[in-house]
Amino acid sequence: MSKIIFRMEIFKEGGEYVSLCSDLNISSYGSTIKEAKNSLIEAVEAFIETCEEIGSLNEVLEEGGFHKIRGRWEPREPVVEQKVIVPA
Repeated sequence: MSKIIFRMEIFKEGGEYVSLCSDLNISSYGSTIKEAKNSLIEAVEAFIETCEEIGSLNEVLEEGGFHKIRGRWEPREPVVEQKVIVPA
């Protein structure tokens, strides 16, 4: 089995911490940062396992922008990553 590296973003929403893997469109949450992180890892593992079972893992990862490098799947690197302000 190949290894899959993914980016994780964690932010606070109300009284919970939300964890997000935007590359795979998966999110989870927890009462602490550690719980949110572990919860997202479990959600990603379950997602990957399901994709493997139905034979679509490579396709899903490629569509998510992942590239296989030296036997592991890595997310695409953003060319630009910044916060932008727009009028509301």
